[in-house]
Amino acid sequence: MNIAPFYLAQANEERIFRAASTQGLSILLKGPTGCGKTRFVEAMAHQLARELITVACHEDLTAADLVGRHLLRGGETVWVDGPLTRAVRSGAICYLDEVVEARQDTTVVLHPLSDHRRQLPIDRLGVTLHAAHGFSLVMSYNPGYQSVLKDLKDSTRQRMVAIDLDFPPPDVEEKVVAHEANLEPAVAAQLVQLGQAIRRLDASGLREVASTRVLIAAGLLVAEGIPIREAARAAVVGPLTDDHRLSRGLHELVHAYLAAD
Repeated sequence: MNIAPFYLAQANEERIFRAASTQGLSILLKGPTGCGKTRFVEAMAHQLARELITVACHEDLTAADLVGRHLLRGGETVWVDGPLTRAVRSGAICYLDEVVEARQDTTVVLHPLSDHRRQLPIDRLGVTLHAAHGFSLVMSYNPGYQSVLKDLKDSTRQRMVAIDLDFPPPDVEEKVVAHEANLEPAVAAQLVQLGQAIRRLDASGLREVASTRVLIAAGLLVAEGIPIREAARAAVVGPLTDDHRLSRGLHELVHAYLAAD
């Protein structure tokens, strides 16, 4: 059975995604790490009954990794489609997760696909593919990491419909944490209160605040019998910082917002 991924809409993101997909527009999801960008794409793929092909972008990702390459198989040279080409041929959703991590010379190959042409030139085969009906190109990135060296080119951004995602409001986040970690609502509420407190810290020195993802991880530890404060130290404080001063401050929040072990 194909079970729908659990996702609670925050605003109009589902409506915008559906409209953009129907019109063949490419989509850019912007939001902090762990706010639910990937889960949102999974949920929309399920709603639209479309295959989802996900690519985790990194600095060594090449255009050939996306499009495809010739490989030796059984003594013969054969062409093997990359994930982007497979999505173009089949009409799937191609999701480039954290696209800003990929080299800019790699993302240029996306331009003919992400505008009105909806074409993928494959120079090594001497062909140009036209995207099949239903194909959608979706990219995500964290604006908090952007810099001169790590940002999307304007020529890429202006080919996309942008959807801004953020951490859900507390009442929604409590439901998400409770569902994903199979927790009692009251326990999930404690973890969300801790996450909210960490996010309110000003100039804390943290590179990232507590995401919904780390709160769920703490909840999963609690579900396995780990005391809630111990779970938060392992799944929230530990991943956020190695700085002793910052860790002490976060431990104080753990003790302030979570019930005694």
